[in-house]
Amino acid sequence: MEQLVTIELFGKPYTFKTQGELGRAKEVADFLVREVARVANHHPNKSSKMNHVTIMILAALNIAQEYMELEKDRSHFIRELSNRSTELLHKLDACSTEDAGTDAYGLRTGT
Repeated sequence: MEQLVTIELFGKPYTFKTQGELGRAKEVADFLVREVARVANHHPNKSSKMNHVTIMILAALNIAQEYMELEKDRSHFIRELSNRSTELLHKLDACSTEDAGTDAYGLRTGT
């Protein structure tokens, strides 16, 4: 079911539809509003001279850069997790190979 989310940027309300979870849509919209405000506040003397489109583009670039850094970190984490898992599996395989021929108590079976 479509729901409406309204945010305010530069004193104007903007309403958009969301088909996803309303709370998550509001969270995303609030994130955008905070980033736009951060960019505008970072250039307090220039922000009156900077048009709103420029501020929005800078905010979008900041968000894109943060996303790309997080994606890079996530990929690195997955690679590292995969490498460690493979290493651990090799160690477990080595242990099970060494323990072949013993029972649950570590005693040699009659083979």
